[in-house]
Formats: sequence, structure tokens, C-alpha cells
Amino acid sequence: MANLKSSKKDIRRIAKRTERNTATSSRLKTLRKKALGEATDADKTAYASAVDKAVKSGVIHKNKANREKSKLSRSALNSKTSH
Repeated sequence: MANLKSSKKDIRRIAKRTERNTATSSRLKTLRKKALGEATDADKTAYASAVDKAVKSGVIHKNKANREKSKLSRSALNSKTSH
């Protein structure tokens, strides 16, 4: 256990951030499953928006977000050509 007052505060701060980041990651996974399956345009838009917000808050890296959005657009193109 930390002894310094600032270290104790750091532990509380880290716990809050970890909880928030875990919730964001979980939400992204759920939205990804919806968006990459049989999805509506609203699902895909929601996923792309959530990915951008996750980058802004530092949960995922910018390049990962670009890769995910690229995968999303490729799946959208493939689904339109197969119908």
C-alpha cells in the first residue's frame, strides 16, 4: 500500500481510469459485433463514432481506429456487391 498522500491519490485516479477504459473497450467490442454482422447504417455509424471517441480519450491508438474503420467500410462494400 502506498504511503505518500499523492501516491494514494494516484491509485484512486488509476482505478477510475481503468474502470472507464474497460467500459469503453467493452462497448467497442459490442458495437463491432453489431457493425460487422448484418448491420444497418446506424450501427456502422455508431461504431465509427465510438471508435473516434475512444481515440480521443486515449483508449485505443489512432492507427487501430483507422484500421477498424477501414475494415468496416470494406465489409460494407462486400455486403453491397454480394446482394
